[in-house]
Amino acid sequence: MDTFLEDGPKNPIKIQDNTFRDGHQSLLATRMRTEDMLPIAEKMDSVGFWAMEVWGGATFDTMHRFLGEDPFDRIRTLKKYIKKTPFSMLLRGQNLVGYRNYADDVARLFVDKSCEAGMDVFRVFDALNDYRNFETVVERIKANGKHFQGTICYTLTERRMGGDVFNLEYYLNKAREIEDMGADTLCLKDMAGIMSPFDMAKIITELKKTISIPIHLHTHYTSGMASMVYLEAIKAGVDIVDTCLAPFALRTSQPAVEPIVATLYGTSRDTGFDLSLLLELGAYMESVAPKYRDYLAKNTMSIIDTGVLAHQVPGGMISNLVGQLKEAKALDRLPEVYKDVAITRKELGMPPLVTPTSQIVGVQSVLNVLFGRYKMVTNEVKDLAFGLYGKTPIPVDPEVQKKVLKGYKRGDVPVTGRAADFLEPELDAAREKIGDLAKDDFDLLIYTLYPTTGEQFLKWKYGLEERPPEVKGKTLEDIRKEDEAMAAAIEQVCKTM
Repeated sequence: MDTFLEDGPKNPIKIQDNTFRDGHQSLLATRMRTEDMLPIAEKMDSVGFWAMEVWGGATFDTMHRFLGEDPFDRIRTLKKYIKKTPFSMLLRGQNLVGYRNYADDVARLFVDKSCEAGMDVFRVFDALNDYRNFETVVERIKANGKHFQGTICYTLTERRMGGDVFNLEYYLNKAREIEDMGADTLCLKDMAGIMSPFDMAKIITELKKTISIPIHLHTHYTSGMASMVYLEAIKAGVDIVDTCLAPFALRTSQPAVEPIVATLYGTSRDTGFDLSLLLELGAYMESVAPKYRDYLAKNTMSIIDTGVLAHQVPGGMISNLVGQLKEAKALDRLPEVYKDVAITRKELGMPPLVTPTSQIVGVQSVLNVLFGRYKMVTNEVKDLAFGLYGKTPIPVDPEVQKKVLKGYKRGDVPVTGRAADFLEPELDAAREKIGDLAKDDFDLLIYTLYPTTGEQFLKWKYGLEERPPEVKGKTLEDIRKEDEAMAAAIEQVCKTM
């Protein structure tokens, strides 16, 4: 508690705001529109955030596919209003902002154009913590003079940190690797919200003895432990934490910024933020939130998922499993799938459960339960077992590897090199296919990353086809009319009772 003495040395905790990216991605299917960010953009810039995460993750996909917005325009537009606070994005290493590994020529152009559009901080992660998948993007981040934040995907195989794989030494070794790569900061990224407070106190304390770069902590509120995790990490000396404004916080999002600011007020780690300003910004977010209410999960009373404390399956992965089982009319077999996930994950090399490996393991577990173990195997599992995603934390089970690679188009002898070394350049072929519809390299990237939906978006963008009504989205006036109609219907029912 010495770090909290009021007369102790001042060491303000730095805050990254994730409201404009991870907040609505976690809670509202990434559907927040740029137009609803702009009214508070300048005031957000005045708060004093270390950075604002405004891009990356699923935003690139949902913006062009479901919102009809140019993803690169969001950065350019917000930059006109947010001039002091650096912009941060989540970059999936060689996956970029897609769901597969892209060739090096695509990776280089993507980073260069993201920098040109206005991105400042690149939080780079790899689903397997195989940092060879960082090499190409990191070279371009550094070449553009931008901030490289190296990330460790945090995961467990037991209730607490430890065991044969994901123990303290594993994380310390990964941190050393990241610092040796020239990272400006280190991020510990907890996708499922499974960090426990005392584990984080321990790991932050040891990391401070091991590396010299600042440490950034990212977790989700999913299990209900996140605020306790942050408090213990702050006491242990963590440098930066991720939060959201309260309306877009908690549940499967990050902790809310306002209670943290109030908790640390008057201590050596006081943020120095104006709580009144944050409350004003939160009130605005509440005013636009009704536009997105249909995306908020309403299937449980609880705003935390206590189940994740036991099965450790991330919320997004659970929704995918439920959807697949519903489609197969086998939702009652979800407990069997949970058990199989643990087995399949170990057999496939114990990957952290984050995009895309969470989907790879999850889909295979569903198939295992429905049809028998590895009777049906997805192409992604074959690619993973072959080595096209990189090196798994532990070796893939040899018997499983032999079974899934039988008849595989690339052969049955796995590769061990850097995953992207086995990919052919993609840009020239993409440029030829899309032709004049892509007016510049930004358009070319949209098409290359997402050929089908990217081409459709470019047709909308240049007026060749009209955006459908669902892409245009609801307005607050639409919501008001819906509410009035609902109230009138309820009143009419009550009159007949």
